[in-house]
Amino acid sequence: VAAHIKPAVVSVYSEKMVTVRAPEFPFGEDFLRRFFGQQSPSGTEPKQYRVPERGMGSGMILDRQGHILTNYHVVSGVDRIKVQLADKRSFDAKIVGTDPKTDVAIIRIAGDVPADLPTVQLGDSDAVEVGNLVMAVGAPFGLTQTVTHGIVSAKGRADVGIATYEDFIQTDASINPGNSGGPLVNMHGEVIGMTSAIATGGGAGQSAGVGFAIPSNMIRTMLPTLIKGGRITRGMLGVGIQDLSPDLAAEFHVPGAKGALVSQVGKDTPAARGGLRAGDVIVRYDGKDVADSNRLSNL
Repeated sequence: VAAHIKPAVVSVYSEKMVTVRAPEFPFGEDFLRRFFGQQSPSGTEPKQYRVPERGMGSGMILDRQGHILTNYHVVSGVDRIKVQLADKRSFDAKIVGTDPKTDVAIIRIAGDVPADLPTVQLGDSDAVEVGNLVMAVGAPFGLTQTVTHGIVSAKGRADVGIATYEDFIQTDASINPGNSGGPLVNMHGEVIGMTSAIATGGGAGQSAGVGFAIPSNMIRTMLPTLIKGGRITRGMLGVGIQDLSPDLAAEFHVPGAKGALVSQVGKDTPAARGGLRAGDVIVRYDGKDVADSNRLSNL
């Protein structure tokens, strides 16, 4: 599996120019006053310098046209992007499409695209079960082409706090800074998620065995639009929704505590025209069970 997936995983290097301010004298005014009996002229502004700020993440090659999938936070606000392939070839790249609300971005190799690009295959993230074996590939701490393994620890994780729409696959495969944008693959070598975030267990900035990946099926629906440089638009029901607690489930006579409770319906919205009312509980959408309000929003 590792041999199959590694050639299509790239390292993504970013650079942006930032302005920093430096004191007029390297040892400060105290030094001038003590040893020379003088200080900087009042009102003198410190010098400003433009210096490069560099970042690094990972990505995966989607097609022979040179489109690469990565995280939005890896390439957001940068001035230059460079990708390094598994065979060490490097290319400049440009942003093609982004969706900040899911932390997804598509970049593309600029200029002539090599004809021999290896590509990844997206799998079905809905078919993933808790306990399945998975591998993660990326560049943790700049260590390119690093492979780690673990299992799927949970599905449908939300409230992680990095995107508006969250439906993460949780894994204990070791994920660290630099892994962002890399693939999480099943034992058939199919990408079932894109590693995007970690829980650091005290803010140490490194893996605590709790990593999160954006499901491949969420990404797949956006790819045709993002590859063309389009903007992702989303449907609106026009309702206020909340999770169904056991107490609310009992009050509204709903078996179990799964579903999204409609707390309000907006005037002249699709929900109002469709007959939804405050107090309704949505338990299924398009044949798929609705576990909570977050699941309904994602669907």
